[in-house]
Amino acid sequence: MSAKSDPADPLRVPRPRLEPVDPIFLKGLREHVHETLRRAIIAGEIASGTVLNERQVAHELGVSTTPLKEALRRLEGEGLVITEPRRGVRVTFDARQAEEMALARAALEGMIARVAAGRMDAEGAARLRACVADMTQATADGDTDRLIELNERFHDAIHELSGCRYLQRILVGQRIYVHTARALILGDPEERQRALTEHTAICEALIRADADAAERCMRDHVVRSASQHVKTAFEHRRESTS
Repeated sequence: MSAKSDPADPLRVPRPRLEPVDPIFLKGLREHVHETLRRAIIAGEIASGTVLNERQVAHELGVSTTPLKEALRRLEGEGLVITEPRRGVRVTFDARQAEEMALARAALEGMIARVAAGRMDAEGAARLRACVADMTQATADGDTDRLIELNERFHDAIHELSGCRYLQRILVGQRIYVHTARALILGDPEERQRALTEHTAICEALIRADADAAERCMRDHVVRSASQHVKTAFEHRRESTS
């Protein structure tokens, strides 16, 4: 006669089937892995030329290799890494690429500012003035997170005022680069003050409807900020590790 199952034995008691993980949580994990790696590369924390060991990186992030592989594919599509036969995934983002991206953004942002100056109205002027006033307060407070948010709001306002939807779409791919670069350099009090001075000049040129000055101030601001990012992310890091 066969032995009866003991209902107190957890190994013998049938359990309900587990529900699959909600896709929203899987997507969140994939996004987190992707953004973490992208920030580290753009900030220069993972140097150009570094070969990424998938198992090691997955272990450091506390995830499986599945979301990591997807993140690496996306990073390759963004031009930050490259997959090489028999070698693996190598980081390619360096100071030169950062400078090239900045030159492209400077040209686009400058043109958008030029167009916005010609379409400025009282509502747009009030919107920009309010943003600069908030920047002034955040700069005095040393509130880096708030400044990053206001930086993006300021540039977004100019984009909307310009109505240049096509140019805005071209800039979309650079948003994560710009966000990471701002987070890196705005930790410096002197940089925060320089950025405020430049944003104020851009705002004043736009309100005057001075298209030439608006384009020039915007272009110079983007190029100088990018130069500071390159120094902070690449040159200073090289000096500290030499």
